[in-house]
Amino acid sequence: MTSERTLSVYLHPPILQMAQAGKLGFLNRMTALLTARGWQVGIERSGKAARAAAPARPGFALFNMEKPTHDRALTFRLAYHYPFWRLEPRAERWRWPVALAPFEAAEIDHARARNFAQALRDRVLPGPPPVRGDHVLIPLQGHIRRQRSFQAASPLQMVRDVAAIGRPCFATLHPKEVYDDQDRATLHDIAARHPNLTIGGDTGALLRDCAFVVTQNSGVGFDALILEKPVVLYAQSDFHHIALNVAQMGADKALERAANHKPPFAKYLDWFLRRTSLDMMAADADDRLLAAMKKGGWPV
Repeated sequence: MTSERTLSVYLHPPILQMAQAGKLGFLNRMTALLTARGWQVGIERSGKAARAAAPARPGFALFNMEKPTHDRALTFRLAYHYPFWRLEPRAERWRWPVALAPFEAAEIDHARARNFAQALRDRVLPGPPPVRGDHVLIPLQGHIRRQRSFQAASPLQMVRDVAAIGRPCFATLHPKEVYDDQDRATLHDIAARHPNLTIGGDTGALLRDCAFVVTQNSGVGFDALILEKPVVLYAQSDFHHIALNVAQMGADKALERAANHKPPFAKYLDWFLRRTSLDMMAADADDRLLAAMKKGGWPV
């Protein structure tokens, strides 16, 4: 591994512009820690050509939500909400240490966790108290006709499974994904066979009043935990610990149990965010970030 202490940070817009304007706190803190230790840090635009050239460049590399291109590179990603981050050697969330670690609820103080979870909800999902309604929310992501290696079934099969239980259900489309004519035609064909299924809707409003959420591994599922909504996962995820997992128990059993599932939501949020992520507001944030860089193989 090279000992040259240079870091190339590869970003896509709009986070590229945020970083260039000095408005990305996570990167600002990392840069300050590295430059104090004699490093040089440069920011540039990511893309196919830049990623292809990165392994041959001296020093180290950092990507945002992209697969690292070599063994001197790491990737960083928001842990769903500020100021919590992850810094990892791989992009697949289900392979991160937090995903592989056991969640021990008994070790977490209930009162402190409850206060943390309530403050988090008030900050990131403000509004009236959530209501446990009758409908099911199915937030879709991309590639809905394919079953990929980390999925227990394709997203379309997931929609069929949920529609078949008979509850009112809403399959909402991700605003940043592209759905082609065949995607949309298949979704509307499923809805034609199941009058209880609606395609589209306001995901945020539907989340607040739903009975439970069924997703592959969408971040909407994590927000569901903040609102104390049960979650059924059809794919591997970093926040699987208190969800009902279709790969482990089957779709029928997971969907049957979902409405009455009551895991320790607050304790889990406290563990997942405050205890296992890089909390940039914590008193020991610098120490945590340095430890994560060192664990990733950087000589800091």
